[in-house]
Amino acid sequence: MSEEACGSCGGDRRIGNSFGSTTTCPSCHGTGRRADTTGMRDVTKTKPSHYAASNKAPVAVKTVWPVTTEGEKLATDVKGCLTFSDALKAKLVQDIIDHEGVHGLCTKTFVKKVRQQLRSATG
Repeated sequence: MSEEACGSCGGDRRIGNSFGSTTTCPSCHGTGRRADTTGMRDVTKTKPSHYAASNKAPVAVKTVWPVTTEGEKLATDVKGCLTFSDALKAKLVQDIIDHEGVHGLCTKTFVKKVRQQLRSATG
């Protein structure tokens, strides 16, 4: 800050209007001295706090095919079934994927259940 008097308030630190109201000088902010004008003021957001993490959950990659060997065999058999509709095939494959997601593998009981559905459709 320089020692020169403010150009707006003349060093009085307050300015008034024609209605008699007075307020703090907006140029010097009440110091009475002229503010340094060193050029352009940087208003870019360069602080790390301006780049806060998003509150959105990360997008999960959706599995489109079973990952275990038994699940892959079962899904291949379901896809190869000629009597099932495409919607039913997609539902059964999704059931296999969901079962693997919950249990980590295809249990024997689940494999028997799907194989029974395949046999009843072909027979």
